[in-house]
Amino acid sequence: MNKRLIAGLLSFMLSLGSAEAKSQWFQDKDLTLTGAYYYPEHWDESQWERDLKRMHELGFEFTHFGEFAWAQIEPREGVYDFAWLDRAVALAAKYGMKVVMCTSTATPPVWLSRKYPEILVREEDGTVLDHGARQHASFASPVYRRLAARMIEALASHYGADSRIVGWQLDNEPNVQYDYGDAAEAGFRDYLRDKYGGDIAALNRAWGTSFWSEVYSSFEEITLPKTRQQFMNPHQILDYRRYAAKVTNDFMDEQCRLIRKHARNQWITTNYIPDYDRGIIGGSKELDFVSYTRYMVYGDNEGIGRRGYRVGNPLRIAMANDYFRPLGDTYGVMELQPGQVNWGAVNPQSMPGAVRLWLWSVFAGGADFICTYRYRQPLFGMEQYHYGIVGTDGVTLTPRGREYEQFMGEIRMLRKEARPFDSKPDEYLKRTTAIMWNPENYWSIDRQKQNRAWDTFRHLGHYYRSLKAYGAPVDFIGEDKDLGSYPVVIAPAYELVDSVLVGRWKEYVENGGNLVLTCRTGNKDRNGRFPELPFGSMIEPLTGNKLEFYDLLLPAEPGIVAMDGADYRWCTWGDVLSPGADSEVWATYKDEFYAGKPAVTFRRLGNGTVTYVGVDTEDGLLERRVLDKLYARLGIGVMSLPYGITLEYRNGFGIVLNYSDSVYHFTVPRGSRILIGSEDLPTAGVLVFKLGQ
Repeated sequence: MNKRLIAGLLSFMLSLGSAEAKSQWFQDKDLTLTGAYYYPEHWDESQWERDLKRMHELGFEFTHFGEFAWAQIEPREGVYDFAWLDRAVALAAKYGMKVVMCTSTATPPVWLSRKYPEILVREEDGTVLDHGARQHASFASPVYRRLAARMIEALASHYGADSRIVGWQLDNEPNVQYDYGDAAEAGFRDYLRDKYGGDIAALNRAWGTSFWSEVYSSFEEITLPKTRQQFMNPHQILDYRRYAAKVTNDFMDEQCRLIRKHARNQWITTNYIPDYDRGIIGGSKELDFVSYTRYMVYGDNEGIGRRGYRVGNPLRIAMANDYFRPLGDTYGVMELQPGQVNWGAVNPQSMPGAVRLWLWSVFAGGADFICTYRYRQPLFGMEQYHYGIVGTDGVTLTPRGREYEQFMGEIRMLRKEARPFDSKPDEYLKRTTAIMWNPENYWSIDRQKQNRAWDTFRHLGHYYRSLKAYGAPVDFIGEDKDLGSYPVVIAPAYELVDSVLVGRWKEYVENGGNLVLTCRTGNKDRNGRFPELPFGSMIEPLTGNKLEFYDLLLPAEPGIVAMDGADYRWCTWGDVLSPGADSEVWATYKDEFYAGKPAVTFRRLGNGTVTYVGVDTEDGLLERRVLDKLYARLGIGVMSLPYGITLEYRNGFGIVLNYSDSVYHFTVPRGSRILIGSEDLPTAGVLVFKLGQ
């Protein structure tokens, strides 16, 4: 590797002490804290002390109150009752547990829904949501925002200076609302006025409204786009998705500011669902850090083998960790599955050991805390069949509850052995790779896939799965991140670009970075329009390629790409390239009328390299071979872990996890000491070893 890249790596490693060390909210010595949701309002008050005492005895260090309790906190408009919640907080403190307080905005009380029906979400087909579920109030409604703010400030005023409250969770799994109510439509027009400086001509140019007689003469003529209408303007839909994401982020930021007026030494987060297409994760700048919700077993069969549906997708937690961790120096899982659930298409029992495996998977990625939903299985309501740490009698520990107990005991043991968080092997850190992701690319592609078999997340997964097989630390990053600390940056299917981003990529490469771009990258500008240039022109200064054309094949009649004597099947997208004189051709098309034409190229540029993968294969094996060749060329040593086996390091520990359907043997590094498990890991097995001095 060149001097520039080595210097970048050293800078990256030195930065870990500050960038990846624990924040002011959590301590290295604790490794991770574990908590459980508890709903005092669901249970007879005579049982509260028994339950909270038992939670403490099992090893839980914090609990979680108030998530869906707006009706109990504000039983009548402007009338607040905190007495019951005060008693619950006192009992948690009595047994040594801190409390995470929630703002309850996901479940407005019935008096609010009936008195102010304009707050209810209206769906695209005109259906108006009603009281009786959750998340039926519109974040775009000024009335709802005003009433929510009043309740939040009352709650924060009451508990903001309470040292027993360690932090706050906003709402519950806030997501992008595609509300079609009047307030949302008015808000969309205001958003567009601001974005386009009040110039309707600028909007018309950006949206290409001269096409199909769509020209607007004023912002008042604009309505919310009907996405189910097949040929609706894609540029309008792109802006609507941006607006809808902004509404959610603004609501979270508003809640943060209200709480922070009163909070003393309390953190603020919210629990996002890791839907990487939503455009809100990381968008709320007022949060102290982010957390996520993760469920693993709910009737799909994304696991390995016939019974893999009981263990879950091997990379579902790993990918969430790698997405959330780079957003700040702290993250955690606010809601982790405790066992069987109620809402899946099929709700099977998890495999014995799988819940513990998930806990260790979260820990391995660097989480500062893990909380489970929930302590007690509910006796009524929509989630009756949802597992708890204890069963329906409120006393008997469930089999998966015992796995939580085991994990917490193991963490207490590891606390005696831990080193600083950034104690990780150099060879591991040298494999660190960034994947650049912007959900707007997905929004743009999803509206115009061009091939029914195209799947943006499968395409992304080809690269991510390869990196995890390498035993590589992976960071998902946005365009605001410094690229210079990463030896390799991959930008898969990055459709929307501008000259600024291309310039940053070029600077990164010329200074010694190694950039991997894939098909569809750079086809459009930020408005989703084609530039008045040949395809591929915006990234030609990087790739050195001219893009002759692209092709799409029938899924039932795939084509073949050849690389180093092996063949790979493809159908969804193929860029046919004319490379420059300074490019190496790594793969070519083997059939169709362009047989022999390049599909994958490699080019040195300045002190770095650009690899262009112009094809999306069925199984991702070509993509793996391309990365194998690139990392070998760069002198970056990698592992070759089978799918289902992951390895991560933190606090001087190596953590190996087995999601596969057979025993896997892992030889620990020389001088290491096994603390948990053995080198022969069964399905759902966990191995934790301490690195040698």
